[in-house]
Amino acid sequence: MQNFFEENLGIVTIRSEAKQVDFSHAFIADSVTDIHYAGGQTYVFPLFLYASNDKEDLFNFEKADKQRQPNINQKVLTTLTEAFKKKPSPEEIFFYIYSVLYSTTYRTKYAEFLKIDFPRVPFTKDYTLFSKMAEYGKQLVDLHLLKSSDLDPPVAKFQGKGTDKVEKVKYEKERVYINKDQYFEGVKPEVWQYQIGGYQVCAKWLKDRKGRSLSLEDMKHYCRMVTAIEKTIEIQKAIDEIYPEAEKETIT
Repeated sequence: MQNFFEENLGIVTIRSEAKQVDFSHAFIADSVTDIHYAGGQTYVFPLFLYASNDKEDLFNFEKADKQRQPNINQKVLTTLTEAFKKKPSPEEIFFYIYSVLYSTTYRTKYAEFLKIDFPRVPFTKDYTLFSKMAEYGKQLVDLHLLKSSDLDPPVAKFQGKGTDKVEKVKYEKERVYINKDQYFEGVKPEVWQYQIGGYQVCAKWLKDRKGRSLSLEDMKHYCRMVTAIEKTIEIQKAIDEIYPEAEKETIT
């Protein structure tokens, strides 16, 4: 947990179970997470490791180098450097992995394996493809942390007058009603149905707030969240266009 007391990013996922239907258990974090953050027993894979003064920290205690260290296996880094004829940055590797995890082609092809173990990521030998995948991964990270400039203006709007209270959540004709008079409009069916961690995001966020009145910040957050999901779907399609090429020649 100490890794997130400093500036950091972490890929969050689970070690899946056979009963899982579809893999949607990958997300990003920039702070300490809940144990079920990814929809199950959650594991965080940070981008960087920081030296610790905690004597119980078997990995970092009393390290000679007190600077942060990339959490990248040296063998992987060496192999990629040899294949690319240049050294990729830790961030590029991190974003590439995140991009692969959001490929629907990858999720479908390895569906059975993803039900029983941690995701395993194939690395392309083609630096151009690697770089493009990493670029998509960076875009996804910014969207999922709600830090992307592409979120403004949002695609959804809050409409209607009333108490702003979440009473009964209902989806109808690209509108998400929170009560009989008020709703969010501009929510496409594929966005409404989109799942992360096994949960339908747009529905769960509101149902978790049932009985509460939404603040202006809540409304803005939901509209940006809807936008992030819509943009995510677009990027996933772009990733799937190049992912098959990325798997043609991989690093072993």
